[in-house]
Amino acid sequence: MRLLTLISFFLVLTVTGCAALDTVNETFDGITNYFKGGEDNSDPPAVLVEYPPEIKIEALWSESVGVGADEQSLKLLPVNGFGKLLVADREGVVQARDLVTGRVIWEVETDVHYSAGPGIGVNTIILGSSDADVVALNSENGAQLWRSKVSSEVLSVPVVSNGIVIIRTTDGELIALNEKTGAKIWNYEHNAPALSVRGIGAPLIAEENIIEGYDNGKLMALRLTDGKYAWETSIAIPKGRSEVERLVDLDVDPIDVSGIIYIASYHGGIAAISESDGEVLWRNEAISSYTGLGHDTRYLYVSDTSDDVWQLEQRTGASLWKQKDLHQRKLTAPAVYENYVVVGDFEGYVHWLSKSDGRQLGRIKISDSAIDAKPVIVDGIVYAYAKDGTLAAIKTRAP
Repeated sequence: MRLLTLISFFLVLTVTGCAALDTVNETFDGITNYFKGGEDNSDPPAVLVEYPPEIKIEALWSESVGVGADEQSLKLLPVNGFGKLLVADREGVVQARDLVTGRVIWEVETDVHYSAGPGIGVNTIILGSSDADVVALNSENGAQLWRSKVSSEVLSVPVVSNGIVIIRTTDGELIALNEKTGAKIWNYEHNAPALSVRGIGAPLIAEENIIEGYDNGKLMALRLTDGKYAWETSIAIPKGRSEVERLVDLDVDPIDVSGIIYIASYHGGIAAISESDGEVLWRNEAISSYTGLGHDTRYLYVSDTSDDVWQLEQRTGASLWKQKDLHQRKLTAPAVYENYVVVGDFEGYVHWLSKSDGRQLGRIKISDSAIDAKPVIVDGIVYAYAKDGTLAAIKTRAP
């Protein structure tokens, strides 16, 4: 009954249009938490059980990056760039750290409420804010190069290609900026639905096109140079009687593997699409996600909307195994390396699963705060970033 009341309340608020969404984001986050296994949910998070670990895991270092995401739902992710680990926090701190030791190479404090990034360009670091700012910093010392205004909050990591910065905003606009000056080159407007899951997938640059998923379940390709239409395809079809049931947001970051784009929808399943013309090669409507995908040379890995982890065959989308031990633990998108699949959870644990069958191999707790950023893998080291600003480097060793 309480869930129905919350949904009804939110739907009433959204009839006033997109402006209302900006004032009720946290309300919707609460509803989302309901779906993902909050304390009052009828499908609670799985309790972690002890098991004999098959691998040894150690933290090489653990440091603090300000307030992190300040416990909010943002797209602040660590990134490996220019031989450094780059990371930002909600209150405007940006750091470059040594990958091996965690030592701060440089740090800058700004007055920007960062919400997405960093993205990596040519000697530039690009970040977006909740106040509709896009900021470019020098990769060598963090000095600000330029600052530009866009139409609304930036909730996807900026991408850079051929001197063009691509920004996606929460009101549905795609904007191209000059990497050197921040000047607008072109923009493409796409109306956002009144009700959607908070979050936006990062644009993907493929074959001189920008590939971007939208909250209506459509995937679109625009030319990078001028924003002209290339192709469009429907990935997910809204189904169900309620507005919540009909949500088909494409909020995950699409991935490109050998000319095939893979993307997942909130309610509409996972699909493989031809990079050249948008043809849908296969759909698996049984598995949906809004956190994201990982991959190796043959398989896809996905944390679904119930936080079960799957391995799928890339050629057909057929499922090979399903891991349910971490059900409703609000998992990150899977990161894949060597023989491991790695995910973070809402209690600050990082879990290692076997690529062969999904069984749990080991885990380590890095924080009491949630981890919602996909772990980053560099040379066999896993970097995990929690919402409270804890940044940890973790490595496995044979038992």
